[in-house]
Amino acid sequence: MSTIAAVIGRILIASIFIAMGAGIISDPARFEQTITSVGMPAGLALPVGAFEVIAGLCIALGLMTRLMAILLFVFVGLVALMFHFRPGSPEALTMLLFDLAIMGGLLMIFAHSQMWWSVDAMRRDRRGERLAREAEERAHAAELRAAHAEGAAEALHPPRDAPRPRRRWW
Repeated sequence: MSTIAAVIGRILIASIFIAMGAGIISDPARFEQTITSVGMPAGLALPVGAFEVIAGLCIALGLMTRLMAILLFVFVGLVALMFHFRPGSPEALTMLLFDLAIMGGLLMIFAHSQMWWSVDAMRRDRRGERLAREAEERAHAAELRAAHAEGAAEALHPPRDAPRPRRRWW
């Protein structure tokens, strides 16, 4: 049951980034105005929107989960410092707390990203199965080489208690 809750939580946090990124991509002019108001260069709307959508999809699917969780953690931290850290403003405080909650969720995703129902977990399991199969094949090949070596050694030096072939005098 906890695995299902973790997967649902991962998808819900990812949906925030997918929706925000899609909103930025659909109206980049509004976001450009917000960015330039804090002294950042213009032209970052589409890259930021694309990053949020791609990172959100990766987290939702469980693909490169740990990397995307850390990248989004840093991104949200920067957004919180640049846009939402204004003491005395109740709206900014609400947004800052929202950012801190998302950062906490991203850390949980980072810590528990190797769970079931993710592409990362499937890749890990397949790699483990492949390594086990390769180890079995190497062990089988080693057994065959050992048996072949035993047979060759017996042919050269038969055991002393082995019956010798009869020699005929004619």
